[in-house]
Amino acid sequence: MSQYTIKKYEESDYALWNDFVNQAKNATFLFHRDFMEYHKDRFEDFSLLIFEEEKLKAILPANKQGNSIHSHQGLTYGGLVYREQTKLKSVISIFRNLLFFLDKNNFDKLFLKTLPSIYHLKPSEEILYALFLAEAKLSRRDSLSVIDSQQEKTISKIRKRGIKKAISNELIIKEESQFELFWNKILIPNLEKTHHAKPVHSIEEIHILKSFFPENIHQFNIYKDDEIVGGTTVFETQNVAHCQYISKDPDKEDLGSLDYLFHYLIEERFSQKRFFDFGISNENQGKNLNEGLTYWKESFGASTIVHDFYEVDTANYTKLEDILI
Repeated sequence: MSQYTIKKYEESDYALWNDFVNQAKNATFLFHRDFMEYHKDRFEDFSLLIFEEEKLKAILPANKQGNSIHSHQGLTYGGLVYREQTKLKSVISIFRNLLFFLDKNNFDKLFLKTLPSIYHLKPSEEILYALFLAEAKLSRRDSLSVIDSQQEKTISKIRKRGIKKAISNELIIKEESQFELFWNKILIPNLEKTHHAKPVHSIEEIHILKSFFPENIHQFNIYKDDEIVGGTTVFETQNVAHCQYISKDPDKEDLGSLDYLFHYLIEERFSQKRFFDFGISNENQGKNLNEGLTYWKESFGASTIVHDFYEVDTANYTKLEDILI
């Protein structure tokens, strides 16, 4: 095919991989091996390194499932990762070789989740064009509620009333180093009651991740008379403050707790971030939208960007040939 060679990630590639992530224009700390491997017992890792004449040009955080390769299912987002200097022509060539490699190794499908544009350090949508050329199928689309700090935003009257109510109730916001109180008193009971689900991260796992990434993972709790009434867990990247978990005590609905907490996060704690990402309000692979949750986020001034997921036949590497004119 070309001068590209592709190999599966091994432990000996740890430093090389992480150094590449740190230099990429479309990567965050979630692609660091210490983050990817906290749940390595749940996934059969099949992360790939793509070289051109012995120089690492791209990486793919991924796992194997049957005859398919998935852009890592243990990560919120993913995709092909490359450096700032990598041009569109090279990304097309790299992706063609990646599909060829998977096809020849008897994988039928590649399921690729993208990195939402707000997480790009510089525009990095070359892979979207390559996916189009390969006739990839859009299999899922989530909607993210996002505030752009460089744009004027209008907070609704109902949110302002909630903030005033919280102040009158003398609520207190604290940034905590421990997660147990929020997990055990608020998050776990709410997820069980509302969705019959558990947090993606156990309390042990979130502490491990916090120890690896102390500057990126934050816990904020809000209290009434020293009793926790709500909170959020925030993953901070270079451009974005992203809410990984948001929850409150359903028996304390009238305190204005989350209105007050998020006003503080947006206007003070993370005011220097370009984007504040409330996360998705979708279920059923993006096909259902939680209307009330979306409205709450939008009433802070958030609007929508999408997070796309693609399915591509590996045999479609042939469609990426002879496209340059």
